[in-house]
Amino acid sequence: MRHWCPGYPWRMSWPMELFQAGAYWGCRDESAEACARRAEVLFGQLGRCDPAYAQWYEYVYSRKHALRLPFKPTAETFLGFFDRKKYRLGKDGFIFEAWTGQEQRGRGGMLSFTCGSGLPFYANGCLLHLPREQPAAGRVLTVPVLTEVVRALVLAWDPDGCAVISEEDRDSKKALEASAPCMGWLMYFSHQRGRVPPLPRPVRVEPMENRGTLVILTPERFSVENRAHVDLAERVRVRLAAAGLLPPPQG
Repeated sequence: MRHWCPGYPWRMSWPMELFQAGAYWGCRDESAEACARRAEVLFGQLGRCDPAYAQWYEYVYSRKHALRLPFKPTAETFLGFFDRKKYRLGKDGFIFEAWTGQEQRGRGGMLSFTCGSGLPFYANGCLLHLPREQPAAGRVLTVPVLTEVVRALVLAWDPDGCAVISEEDRDSKKALEASAPCMGWLMYFSHQRGRVPPLPRPVRVEPMENRGTLVILTPERFSVENRAHVDLAERVRVRLAAAGLLPPPQG
């Protein structure tokens, strides 16, 4: 998956902890039509999560230019995008990058995905940078809304897994941006990946869309600066790794 991350030219300084949501899945050779339908579901579902996701623009490295490129996220629109060379991975898949257009208060974020690839060196995945400023951050960075964000990823992509991570967690950030399983504040594991084991309180485990299991690490906003959160995450990581749902600890 190709990424620009938050280092775009008009970046501002953000004092709060930043978060990403992502989904990942293995080789899946799909047509432009199938990928366009999935993209339509994704953007439609995200639009129901929060007003920050009501408007989208094609992403380019000029804010002024990007604001001239609004689009309606329909399957027909994405089919048109996928016909363009800039959004194709040769004959082996499709890529796309979008921005919500909010520069300051209520920043919604940016999104990228790679889909349709049946080859291992083009990893299929989707990454959403979550809001960075109030008031959108206060609305979105809550368990109820993030649950719906994960649901949007699940309904659109039918992925192997999803995670909502703090960008301060370097290991998880690196894994998620490489479309790999990782530890997160919220995590989703498809039934094909295996069964989620019993986990310590206050972790919540619940089914999602009859496709897999959602794990919610903490009811309040997770932070790598909170020692109790970090300790809980490590205990959960060990159990999930033992169940084969996460990679074993390195070293």
